[in-house]
Amino acid sequence: MHLEGCLPQGGLLKSVDHVGSRRAMAGNAWLALLDDDGAAMGAYFVNEVTVVDVKASARGTGLVDLTVTLWCENALPGAERAWDLVRTGQLNRTGMWHQLAPEERHAWLSVALWSRGYQRQGKPDAPVGQMFALDGRHILDEDSFYCAIGEAINGPGGYFGWNLDALDDCLCGGWGATVPFTLRWDSSAEARARLAERVPAGDREVTVFDLLLEIFEGRGVSVILR
Repeated sequence: MHLEGCLPQGGLLKSVDHVGSRRAMAGNAWLALLDDDGAAMGAYFVNEVTVVDVKASARGTGLVDLTVTLWCENALPGAERAWDLVRTGQLNRTGMWHQLAPEERHAWLSVALWSRGYQRQGKPDAPVGQMFALDGRHILDEDSFYCAIGEAINGPGGYFGWNLDALDDCLCGGWGATVPFTLRWDSSAEARARLAERVPAGDREVTVFDLLLEIFEGRGVSVILR
């Protein structure tokens, strides 16, 4: 990453004089992603920031241009497209994830998670008793299920979990819906056939589809299969 017009401070300032050595590692940081108005859309925690080059900057006296490497396990390949849609306000219709490749769907979910607060803008959870419609036609695997339910509950680019534990956490409140609620799962037979992978659940194995139903039932969600 190239940082232009910097006035380094703290650990970053200490590292600029040690390019090429281990002391060029400035430590960890938060990397904020900004929209066109300069508001933070979300942020990644960066485990390591290392300065690999430093030059005087044309942007002002005393400023420098830095080249740094970042080690950030949560910034997934393929997330750029989704962030651009959030930044430009074009993540505004449902189904935009339908044509994504499997690895892109996981990146889409990561952006949905890290941009959640920005996209919801303090919007409260839907009240108790709400009905949500889940379209099962485009659920091809577990990631696409999370894309679909995030959209069903929180709209385009919405987040409502990206693994089984996260889904269970979302059902505890604070993520867009308040239990008990009703989930009308349309085209559920198609989804059942595609979510047939068997996974451990305690001392037994069940399909992903059946485990999802158990999680919903355990949290007070009434699922209508259609």
